[in-house]
Amino acid sequence: MASSLKIRVFDRLSQRPQFSTTSLALIGSLFFSIACNSRFWAIMSAQPASSAGDRAVLLVAVFLMITALQFILLSVLVNRWTAKPVMIVLILMTAATTYFMQKYGVFMDSAMIRNILQTDLNEARDLLAWDMLPHMAIYAVIPLLFVWRLEVSKPPLSRSLHQRPVALAVALIITAGSLFAVSRQFVPLIREHKEIRYLVTPGNDLYALTKVAASRSKEIAAEKIAIGMDATVAHTRAVHNKPTLLIIVLGETARAANWGLNGYSRQTTPELARTSTINFRHVTSCGTNTETSVPCLFSPFGKRHYDEAAIHESESLLNVIQHAGIRVSWRDNQSGCKGVCAGVVAQGAPFIRNDPLCKGNTSMDEALLSGLAGEVERSTGDQVIVLHQMGNHGPAYFERYPPAFRRFTPTCDSSDLGQCSREQIVNTYDNALLYTDHVLAATIAFLQSESATHDTAMIYLSDHGESLGENGVYLHSMPYAIAPDEQTHVPMDMWFSEGFARSHALDVPCLTFRATQPASQDNLFHSVLGLLNIRTKVYDPLLDVAGNCRPALVHSQPVPVKAGA
Repeated sequence: MASSLKIRVFDRLSQRPQFSTTSLALIGSLFFSIACNSRFWAIMSAQPASSAGDRAVLLVAVFLMITALQFILLSVLVNRWTAKPVMIVLILMTAATTYFMQKYGVFMDSAMIRNILQTDLNEARDLLAWDMLPHMAIYAVIPLLFVWRLEVSKPPLSRSLHQRPVALAVALIITAGSLFAVSRQFVPLIREHKEIRYLVTPGNDLYALTKVAASRSKEIAAEKIAIGMDATVAHTRAVHNKPTLLIIVLGETARAANWGLNGYSRQTTPELARTSTINFRHVTSCGTNTETSVPCLFSPFGKRHYDEAAIHESESLLNVIQHAGIRVSWRDNQSGCKGVCAGVVAQGAPFIRNDPLCKGNTSMDEALLSGLAGEVERSTGDQVIVLHQMGNHGPAYFERYPPAFRRFTPTCDSSDLGQCSREQIVNTYDNALLYTDHVLAATIAFLQSESATHDTAMIYLSDHGESLGENGVYLHSMPYAIAPDEQTHVPMDMWFSEGFARSHALDVPCLTFRATQPASQDNLFHSVLGLLNIRTKVYDPLLDVAGNCRPALVHSQPVPVKAGA
């Protein structure tokens, strides 16, 4: 008797659970709604309501609506053959998404997906931490074991012909009814705070991936639209005997709030403070992530006319400079130029791997200057060189500077920010800024050494800022509409040799005064063209920060950017 009971129990345990695709879609939608959307429910629970009952009605209605919508989505995606692969992909994707959303307070929108697709192995490694293991065990391993064990049943044809349509119809009715019940509260909330939709997982991932895939297909299908083909270098009345050498240093994740020259309580820019650098105190970024800001700040569209597709499909500032006959090169210590350097000489990080400042797969930013003197000497005429820094790229701030710059202590010597106090995080971030200050000072010293043969200048501009735990938010990539100032306000500095100022008739005191007024990344495109005396119809003198500080060039009225402009 006992043995037969054991056999029956073993048989029951060995049997795999069977579910129809409709049942699996329902189980999956309930799992995602309940377990994988804690940030979304936290925001919904915090919404003002006239009574506890009204709040409960809102939460229940939204829960039913979200679950029903996810059921519809899963019902479309899964069948007997796709059920397991689709569920495995969604579970893994959702588990990773919830980890980063909960830990760093990020939103999973198309910009974040672009960042992920553009991230290299080194950057991805920095984001991994040991506390991801228990999270993945709960949100991925256990659900995947369930999916692995189950068998997708094959219902009779007569039942399958009406079961799914009926289920979908019920889900649509629930969605419509729930939305109608709370439309007065929910619809205005979503309209005013569109970013909330990027918290609903896995819908946010699928929507963002679809949007990015659509834009990528257009970029691949079309060649870059030429702009500034009419560009020429115009000379002022000032003496201009030597070629121009301009270095643009593109910073990474440096925020204006911690920039010493901006009045920060710590002097994080001591070396720049000893130079004649012109510091712009109030500069806003185009985006809150590299994938958005870098193409934007090198485009004529800018934030004011932001069009993601047009920016990626068009040539950049570097191409316009090259059209004017000036040699342009790009040196990268990061994961690429985001399409900005297409058509110009570009050198990726491997060119500096043998430098003593490089260890393994990471290099200190000062290595960007390695061999630069030889490159300048081998070229004739005017030159523009872009140095793309690793800067303060997080969360591994401690890897962004050599030991000599570990001046603010204690530090967070881990990429897992959850293991560190806010004081440690800020100290480490500020140490990385100290090193950026040193790199910029070294760049100025290099330009000074070239001043005998060139009129030299430097422009530094960070791509976006960073959150360091303010209001529980870390890193960056928040939707711009709700992003804190720490992510959208960035440092910008300019330095000019005496020869450059003289030959370009630049009124340095005038520009120093202009630097006290607001500026944005929109100014870079037109300011660089102006400083290089480039005449083209895509130049807008109103956006040139130095436009009133040197003799005006004769320009046509700016025209809208289009093919062949």
